[in-house]
Order: sequence, then C-alpha cells, then structure tokens
Amino acid sequence: MARAADLVWAREEDEEWADTVHVRLVLDHDAPAGLADEVLAEAHQIVREAGLPAPEVLGEPEAYARTVAAERISEKDRAKVDSRGLTPGERVCASLGTLGFIGFCLCVMHWFEDGLWVRGSWASVAGCTTVVAVASLGTLAFVARAAGRIRGMWGFLTGAACAFAGGIAVATTAPGERLFEVPVPVLMAGCAAWTVAAYAFPDATLDRWFAPRPHADDEQWLARLEGLLRGRHAMPAAEARGHVREARQHLSGADHERAEDTFGDVEVYAMRLADGPRKRQRVARHKLYRTAAAAAVFTVLAVDETLETGHFSGWVACYVAAAGAWTWTLIAEWRDLREPGRADKAA
Repeated sequence: MARAADLVWAREEDEEWADTVHVRLVLDHDAPAGLADEVLAEAHQIVREAGLPAPEVLGEPEAYARTVAAERISEKDRAKVDSRGLTPGERVCASLGTLGFIGFCLCVMHWFEDGLWVRGSWASVAGCTTVVAVASLGTLAFVARAAGRIRGMWGFLTGAACAFAGGIAVATTAPGERLFEVPVPVLMAGCAAWTVAAYAFPDATLDRWFAPRPHADDEQWLARLEGLLRGRHAMPAAEARGHVREARQHLSGADHERAEDTFGDVEVYAMRLADGPRKRQRVARHKLYRTAAAAAVFTVLAVDETLETGHFSGWVACYVAAAGAWTWTLIAEWRDLREPGRADKAA
C-alpha cells in the first residue's frame, strides 16, 4: 500500500484535497495508523480512473473524511484513544519527545546567554536529574489516568513527589564546586537523541504496558469502567460512580450474566456513556485548565528570573513570550467555552 506522501496527483487541487482529507482523518477523527494512507490510495485510484478533479468525484474533503470515519473507524478503535485523540503509547512518546525538545531549546538559550560550556557540580547534576525524573513520572501519571488506571496515576504521582523531595534534599546538601565542563553541542545532541528515541519507540509496546489484565470478575470490570470514565473521558467522579452503580444494579437483577456479556467491551461501553455534548464541554474545560496552568508557570518563571538577574535578559524574554502566548490562548479558549455552540469547536 502506497503512502499518502508517495502518491502523485494529476492536479494541484487534487493534492490539496488529499492533504485536507489526511489532516481531517488524523486530527478530527483519530484515524488508526495506516487508515489515511489506505483511504487516499483508494481515492487516488478512483480519481485517476474518472479523469476528473477529486472534489467532483468524491465531494468536499471534510465531508469525505466524515463519511470514511463513520464507515471505517470502528467503535473499538475510537474507544482506545483519550480526549486528545491519543493512545497511551502515543501520549508517552509525544510527552517524552516534547521534554527532549524543550531540553534542546534550553541548551540553545544557554549557549547564547552563558557561552559554549556548561559547568557541572554534584548539586547541578542532582537538580537536573530531579527535574527529568519528576517530569517523566508526572508524564506517566497523566498517561495512566488517560488509560483509566487511576491507582497507577497515584502511584506515579507518589513516585514523582518522592523524587522531588529526595532530589531537593540532595541538591541542597551536595557540594557546589565544579566537577566538569561539557560543551553545549554535546548536550544538544543528547537531547536530540532523546527526542528521536521517544518518537521512534513503538507505540504498541507502550500500549501493552498500560493495558489491564483480563477481568477476573464483574467487580474488576466495574472498577475498570469507573477508571475509564474518570480518566480517559474526563467525567467527574460522582457522575462516573453513578454510572457504575447503575451497571451494578442491572447486573444484580440479571440471571448470573457476566458484565462483559451484558454490556460488551468495557472501553466501548465507557465511550458510549461518555459521548455527547457534555463530553465536549468537559474536554474544553480541562483544556482551559491546562492552558491556565501553563500561563501561570511561565509568568512565575518570568518574574522569578527578573528578580534574580535584576535586568531583562534573553531568558526573561522567552518566558514573557511564552506566558503571553499561553495567556492569549487562554482568553480564546475561555471565549469559546462561554459562547453557546462554540465549545464543540474548542474541544
């Protein structure tokens, strides 16, 4: 099967049509890997045989993507992704890849601001190790929540808290004399290798790590349902417990039927319960909270750096620019959430 990027379209408008279909399938409909390439290869064959522009043969790209998604993306595939359209493995790769990219950018900033060499001490090594450990464990905590593993989330958060406390204790007591010097390009290469490795790691392997064991009884099935509703579908705990209570009552009146036989696959059932306008509003609200947190963090960093250096440096400029961008995004998302009919678009 030819990849979408390898297809040669006869007209420029056909190529634009194909690009739009590909983007809409991936971003709007969370198409599983390979489906977009398969669909576009079939569309390419149809358009070539018809000898007409793609919009005339297959319609507008957005409508075609919706039709394909409705016909060829199963409920089971849609149920595997979280509110951001990612599987647990994809979210881990994206988060760790982003962490490596941020490290690369910080290395570039250090090069411009402080010179070519980075001076290391036991205290700085402990501090950097703590940051990486806390960021990685925090990432895994959010991934576990999105996978419906609420207990796993609390385990990773506990590990992050312990790593933070231990790292701070070591960093404040470790000697600060210089141990070594490393050229910034070496650190940049390490960050680039981290990023490439994060995106190259197979998503399916990570998905298996976060997959639960087969349900031994109905209570495990119901516990999994609550975790999926709260984590993957961002449903409030009280509402999720209400759905679980209703399912348990239904099972108590059934003739010894297992939960999986009565309700089907737990991931699909959770998605059906959560779907609808209220889910889109919940997702938009959670997105607003994340944006507000990012804006607050960069604002605090900008103020702290200004007070520490006493002047407007390159670091301050970066923090101010980031805080401004996140604040602008926050205002736009807040408006979308308040205006009727726009919350769906924001989500």
